Amino acid sequence: MERVGIFVDGANLYHTTRALGFEIDFAAMLDYFGRSTYLVRAFYYTALIETEDYSPLRPLTDWLAYNGWQVVTKPAKQQSDPSGRLRLKGNMDVELAVDMLEMAPHLDHAVLFSGDGDFRRLVEAVQRMGVRVTVVSSVRSQPPMIADELRRQADAFLEIEEIGQDFTRRQVEARARPTTAPPPAAARTARATPADPYADTSAAEDA
Repeated sequence: MERVGIFVDGANLYHTTRALGFEIDFAAMLDYFGRSTYLVRAFYYTALIETEDYSPLRPLTDWLAYNGWQVVTKPAKQQSDPSGRLRLKGNMDVELAVDMLEMAPHLDHAVLFSGDGDFRRLVEAVQRMGVRVTVVSSVRSQPPMIADELRRQADAFLEIEEIGQDFTRRQVEARARPTTAPPPAAARTARATPADPYADTSAAEDA
């Protein structure tokens, strides 16, 4: 059975799905990729604001950690752009690259959820180690979220809009802010994925 690892660039995936009007069901994502493969590990990468008592991303990262995901975080810098919108600055590229390279000897197939062209060299290095790499992103979003150089380097490209019906929920309105409060701690082990907390800020990005 094929050994698979999932590597999710959290901020990049959020911006992609938000542009398409989706929300990710992370429990269903694990089910989707584990149906006919041996899912070795699933990683989720995001920066967190650690300077405040409450981080809008904490409910999601806590839920993921209790439900089969390996969560990798680091402190992010909170900044405001000229229009006053909140930005989260925290690049997770190095952490993702280190983990994928370390996991490569134990994998047959790596699935990267990101369209960031900076990962092209990482994909190339992992391919030289005998691992097949699939990149999941979108050319249908406006603007397209997948960099041409990353798409060309990957062994396969999956358009998330085509496969997403198995692990996404269509939002009522794209880019809408969630109306539900974060789940209490006691509910973290429930199967339903909490509302995407990136939307609790005006904007969030890795840079």
